[in-house]
Amino acid sequence: MKKAFIKSYGCQMNVYDAERMTDILQAEGYQETSSQEDADLIILNTCHIREKAADKVYSELGRLRTMKNEREAEGKDLKVVVAGCVAQAEGKELTRRAPAVDVVVGPQSYHHLPELLRRKKGERVVETEFETEEKFEQLPVPPRERTIARGVSAFLTIQEGCDKFCTFCVVPYTRGVEISRPVAKILEDAHRLADAGVRELTLIGQNVNAYHGEDGKGGIVSMGRLLHLIAAVPGIKRIRYMTSHPRDMDDDLFEAHRDIDAVMPYLHLPIQSGSDRILDAMNRKHTAAEYCKLIERMRTIRPDIALSSDFIVGFPGETDAEFKETMKLVADVGFASSFSFKYSARPGTPAAEMDGQLSEELKSERLITLQHLLEEQRQDFNSKMIGRTIDVLIEKPGRHDGQMGGKSPYLQAVHFNSTHHQVGDIVPIRILDKSTNSLSGEILSSDIK
Repeated sequence: MKKAFIKSYGCQMNVYDAERMTDILQAEGYQETSSQEDADLIILNTCHIREKAADKVYSELGRLRTMKNEREAEGKDLKVVVAGCVAQAEGKELTRRAPAVDVVVGPQSYHHLPELLRRKKGERVVETEFETEEKFEQLPVPPRERTIARGVSAFLTIQEGCDKFCTFCVVPYTRGVEISRPVAKILEDAHRLADAGVRELTLIGQNVNAYHGEDGKGGIVSMGRLLHLIAAVPGIKRIRYMTSHPRDMDDDLFEAHRDIDAVMPYLHLPIQSGSDRILDAMNRKHTAAEYCKLIERMRTIRPDIALSSDFIVGFPGETDAEFKETMKLVADVGFASSFSFKYSARPGTPAAEMDGQLSEELKSERLITLQHLLEEQRQDFNSKMIGRTIDVLIEKPGRHDGQMGGKSPYLQAVHFNSTHHQVGDIVPIRILDKSTNSLSGEILSSDIK
């Protein structure tokens, strides 16, 4: 049997897409492998959000060219595919710069992989059409046993694309406009996943809370209403969603956080900057005060909520004073965890042409300062868990005999000793200690939820 190796870069959507490509290839006679050396087919599922991510792809393709030449010298074939957002953004440039590449396929076209791989040897092909709705119709349903093997937590795509056109972001150009999947299709997937033992669903999309899917009766369902429908699926005990935009936090969504126990008390809501001038230059269409008002409202209706966000430092023209505004917002809000990055100019985006591009040295200095504060807040949040009892979803056996590992409602790794619980159980754990990246505790009772 032929073997396929898939390496994903970037966001949670790429993780989901990699799983679906694996399903497609299985039907074509490929077995998944974790080793490039064993593979007959290597797919790099790429991210184009930051320059560094794209550079990693070209570096990897240089190594694959050597591997491919060695295989050819032995009379063996190795196919190399570049998928994802670098493929969408750079298209034919990839085949020019990287002779090892056989197929370039965008994130809305990977359902065409089988026919693209069947092209005659030596024929290089680029497929980057936007066909989101057609893609979901053509993706195969994975066998139940494969879904079971992937674990009790799963991603479920409900929306793709983005219409916000933030000036730093390539997503509208690589993933296309916002498209929401029909409610019936999402619920069909949710029931299938629950039947295979999935207990936690993370609903994903480039702008997930902009969801507005058809209900099959001529109506439109909001993200908040969709959460109610998914919470009613037997077996689904936990629901998360990402990534969100502040402009799409509507009343239905706030009420879902208030009323649905299965919706976890954890909200990832990117702001990017604490400076209103920078937010305007980014085309975010909200202010720092409006963001903080959303946070205040969420904390009022869901006092146990924990917050996560995204930050970009060193956006073109950002002054020291404006960076300090970001630092102040972080200090005022308080985050359990966050992602932070140096601004990276992406070709084709408006920000890449702006005046006031900052030096890498200054961006690095600001990033270190911000990350130090964010890490202090993360460790403080974790420290405050000690002595609390929280429900933990068991996801796997621990590293040591008799140990189990799981996830808190706040996405923290938790480990504890148990000999009579199994993967998929949700159990109350009293937190006793923490390390840099995990919590440890003890079972408070034998109750299973």
